[in-house]
Amino acid sequence: MVSIPSIHDALRALTAQVSLLNQQVGGRLDLRPVDRDCLYLISRHGPMTPSALAKLTGLHPATMTGVLDRLEKSGWIARERDPQDRRAVLIRPLGDRVPEISSLYAGMTRAIDGICDDYSPEERALILDFLTKITDAASTAKDSL
Repeated sequence: MVSIPSIHDALRALTAQVSLLNQQVGGRLDLRPVDRDCLYLISRHGPMTPSALAKLTGLHPATMTGVLDRLEKSGWIARERDPQDRRAVLIRPLGDRVPEISSLYAGMTRAIDGICDDYSPEERALILDFLTKITDAASTAKDSL
């Protein structure tokens, strides 16, 4: 039987290894960790206002301005007027540099695909449910700090 503390240990080990992988990727792309995380969130959630991203991350708006300035200068994002409200600005990811990121994560992506092939569709559904709940718990914990 697998103990709950062993699951905690495995999650800490996973977090550390993914963090180290992300640091390597960020170093190769000249992305700070916070910039990389914000870029991921912009890519995942689509165009959004800087204030929505600041709320999602818990970052101060002035900090968010610096992050967005760096991402825009490096060609990762664009700031555009919101077509629904010309006073508002939307940030959106630019696709030109996506192959750079994809190539650096390709080894991990292939490994995950191979691991997932070893599980049935039902088992993969359980794994996805677990990971989604862990992600939600981390978000809740972040928001409560």
